[in-house]
Amino acid sequence: MSATSATKKPHSSWFRWRFHLTGLLILIPFALMPFYIELMSVFGGANGLGERTIGEKQVGPWRITLAEQFERGPKLDGPAGYMKTFNAALCQQCAEQVKVVYMRLGKPRSLRTAGVIGFGSPYHMSFSMPVPENTSVDADVWLTLEGWDGSLHQVQWPLRQASPATIEFLQQQQEL
Repeated sequence: MSATSATKKPHSSWFRWRFHLTGLLILIPFALMPFYIELMSVFGGANGLGERTIGEKQVGPWRITLAEQFERGPKLDGPAGYMKTFNAALCQQCAEQVKVVYMRLGKPRSLRTAGVIGFGSPYHMSFSMPVPENTSVDADVWLTLEGWDGSLHQVQWPLRQASPATIEFLQQQQEL
C-alpha cells in the first residue's frame, strides 16, 4: 500500500500546480490588454498620426502633416541598421492629386534617391526611414511629393524639430 500512495502523491501535486498555471495563463492576457489596445490605436490612427505630431507644411499646391510614430530614438532592425518610423497625412483635397510620397534623411540628389516610399492610405502613410549612425545632428528630413501630372515638390523639416529623440541617439553614437 505504501508504494501506491507514494505514486499518487506526486501525481496529485502535479494536477494542483497545473490548475494554477492554467489560471495564470488566462490572467496574463488581461494584464497586457491595455498596452495592446493603446498600441493598436496608434497603428490604426485612432490616436492621431502618432505619439508626437511635428506639424503641417505646404508642399507646392498640397499640404502634409508629419508625426513621429513613437517618441524614441531609432530602433536597430538587423542588417538594415537603425530605423525611425514617421507617419504622414495628406490634406483631403490633395489626396487624389498626389501619386507618391518619399522621405529621406538629407537632401535627395534626384528622384532615384528620393528615399523610402510611404505606404498606407493618403490619410495615414508610414515611413520606416534608415538613420545612419554617422548622420549629422544638423541634418534635415526631406519629403518629396510626386503628383499624377509628374510634378515634384519638396519640403524639409530640421531633424531637431522632427525627432528630438533621434538627435539624442545620434549624440550618444558620436560620443562612442
